[in-house]
Amino acid sequence: MKTKSFWAESRAVLVLAHGAGAPADSPFMEELAQALEVKGISTVRFEFPYMQKRREDGRKRPPDRQPRLLEYFSEVVDQVRRELNDDCLMLVGGKSMGGRMASVLASERSDLAGVVGFGYPFHPPGRLDKWRTDHFASLHCPMLVVQGTRDPFGKFEELDEFPETWSRVQIEWLEGGNHDFQPLARQQSSQSALIDDAARQARAFVDRLGQA
Repeated sequence: MKTKSFWAESRAVLVLAHGAGAPADSPFMEELAQALEVKGISTVRFEFPYMQKRREDGRKRPPDRQPRLLEYFSEVVDQVRRELNDDCLMLVGGKSMGGRMASVLASERSDLAGVVGFGYPFHPPGRLDKWRTDHFASLHCPMLVVQGTRDPFGKFEELDEFPETWSRVQIEWLEGGNHDFQPLARQQSSQSALIDDAARQARAFVDRLGQA
């Protein structure tokens, strides 16, 4: 994680978790963090214990069980909070699984300003009978999801009319993007452009939080 001096004067800090299969310094995470910081959102990236072990010995492992993921995420949040000014907005978020864990954490903790999920895994691909959204009704803060319209973990047509229990969840769509925000080849766009758009949506979300 970055040092205290980097965040000390920040107005908004996002503790950003990686997805299930790629580390905190994957090309996607690097580009996303850079785009967010250009938009004025400081990011703090970290790795869950299973990913730390993978980095040590090179062996791929499945994610830790949810209680361990949440425990570690919460520890990171506590550490970062101790280093921030009182008026700094503290958000949690992440890519795919990381965003899901951030939202579960925000349903358990009441001291967070917001959640941002980038490519949220609403359900496993092709499994519309296994939604991962029950905790949305218990969120203690607003949540933004930035989602590609053709993401197999939750497509536009599947989420067009989401339940009233998702009242604290705002979804913004990236046209043609997949789970990693890659657009269709025929589009006049690029992954970098969609990542930049995702960061812009996150900035607008943070601005709304600051006005609340």
